Amino acid sequence: MAIFPARLCGAARIFLRFLLISLALLPGAARAAASESDQVAVFEAVRDADLKLAAIGWRLAVANAPLCDRLEPGTGLQLHTLDQFDSGTRDLARTHFGFATPVAIEAVVPGSPAQRAGLRNDDSLVRVGPIDIAALPGTAGTTQRLVAAQLALAKLAPDAPIEVEATRAGAPIRVTIQPVPACKSRFELRLASDFNASADGTMVQISARFFETYPEEQVVAAIAHEFAHNVLHHRDRLEARGVDFGLLSGFGGNVKYFRQTELQADLLSVYLLINAGYPPEASTAFWRSFGPSKAGGIFRSRSHPHWRDRVATLDAEIARARTISTRPIVPAQIAERAQPLSGDWQSLLVRHR
Repeated sequence: MAIFPARLCGAARIFLRFLLISLALLPGAARAAASESDQVAVFEAVRDADLKLAAIGWRLAVANAPLCDRLEPGTGLQLHTLDQFDSGTRDLARTHFGFATPVAIEAVVPGSPAQRAGLRNDDSLVRVGPIDIAALPGTAGTTQRLVAAQLALAKLAPDAPIEVEATRAGAPIRVTIQPVPACKSRFELRLASDFNASADGTMVQISARFFETYPEEQVVAAIAHEFAHNVLHHRDRLEARGVDFGLLSGFGGNVKYFRQTELQADLLSVYLLINAGYPPEASTAFWRSFGPSKAGGIFRSRSHPHWRDRVATLDAEIARARTISTRPIVPAQIAERAQPLSGDWQSLLVRHR
């Protein structure tokens, strides 16, 4: 896994890309004859996939709020925007999702404050607390309005009631969400055929291919690893060290810092999983499945420890974590996240034997 700057794009833009990719795979005649029902099926498949990731992210972010010094109101809302559909699909999206305002609810995490407040899929947002949705900046074909809505929501008090005005099937509704504190981190599904996962300090992004290939409990471990980067402010701390990202991360003085952050994220992920009620052994199960065929390559092997060593390191940390009965567990590295990265990764690693 890695820390890279994530794209500022929302679920609706992903819908469009996935739709275009799906239709592009059809023969010419079939592509031309693709019906609205085919496109609607794609919309709903992506909604389901987005909700699966949102539910995992919600569980991790809320359960581990005591470990985070950057908090936001946890509502359980998964939003999307009409702006991000191109002219060829915008009318269908408006009809299918019932967009009455530029930003609407794509999905609601089960058991979340938003669900308890009575909000539903396809409710169109008019006002959320002090946020006037119509006044948010944005233009067609961009993600500007969605990003503005997400950033504005994240600035609200993490545990103060939020009054929501919306429309449902043309009728106005008004509800109050009582949010819970959550770690400030968005979770975004990347619909692509690769195995990419990244964290940029504010967002975790993971390719849908992980869900297609591995059991969900193993994918949760990969998400927890990326989330750990955000909890530990790794992006900020790496930038403070002046490291080079991308291919250059595997060369020179960059290597020790990237290896240190990778191992720190591995170790913290054990506690993030336990605090959220997931089995920590999911992390080692994931690496045993993913590592042999997907964690190789000269650049990845230089900037990331060998997967067998990561499994050994995780096994040792899981054994230590099992001796701790308090919940949530707040490991020592949480108190150290304000310190500059030292580059000492060797003391964190347990070698595979």
